[in-house]
Amino acid sequence: MKIVLIGAGNLATNLGVALLSAGHDILQVYSRTMKSASILAEKVGGSPTNEIKNINSNADIYILSVKDSILSELIPEVCKGKEKRIFIHTAGSVSMDIFKGMAYHYGVLYPMQTFSKDKELIFNDIPCFVEANDKFSESSIMELANSITNIVYRLSSEDRKHLHLAAVFASNFVNHCYSLSSEILKKHNIPFEVILPLIDETANKVHKLSPSQAQTGPAVRFDENVLRNQSLLLKGNPLQKDIYDRMSLSIHQLAEKNNKN
Repeated sequence: MKIVLIGAGNLATNLGVALLSAGHDILQVYSRTMKSASILAEKVGGSPTNEIKNINSNADIYILSVKDSILSELIPEVCKGKEKRIFIHTAGSVSMDIFKGMAYHYGVLYPMQTFSKDKELIFNDIPCFVEANDKFSESSIMELANSITNIVYRLSSEDRKHLHLAAVFASNFVNHCYSLSSEILKKHNIPFEVILPLIDETANKVHKLSPSQAQTGPAVRFDENVLRNQSLLLKGNPLQKDIYDRMSLSIHQLAEKNNKN
């Protein structure tokens, strides 16, 4: 397929490389800065542009992979004069209907993964979630998705919002906990590397056990002495102390609920 990428960030970069590897033709890369557009265009082919008015009109699919907050601003300009083409976005929490009234054919291709420009991922095992407003769009988006990954689901905008929420808990919040852990270790001259085997084992466990079955620690068994003493260690940082207390309470309540069931 002939594709124009709108955006040149973390997801657009990884997706563009995957699409090129799958044999698609990247006609153009648009970004707000010519530098970003040029860097990605050099990787995936096509011409770079930072002018919306210069976006190629001959693509089969236009993929908008930009910040959620600017989608509504970009879509009318990108779709103008190309209304009969297929337009898709890659956002987890934005409804497909954001394209309504701007194009005839549109949908969503949401790859559920954390992306960085400097770490190229193999798309084969990345789950992708597809939604479309008509059969023509769905057929094309499904074909696109199946060309880059072995795991493709159809999912509505409403369900995708909850999927994205679950992903935030499983990835962004967990990574933030790593950061908090790193701060505590750093203050006591302990290298973060010592905790990596624990992180790896915790992640590996949930491939074989449910998260609730894999959960260990003082909060599960409600070891009040340990919980109290650890909370006191954080008294100089009220926000971290609040996170610790609330997280411990949530862990214990979920454990109690699961035990009753």
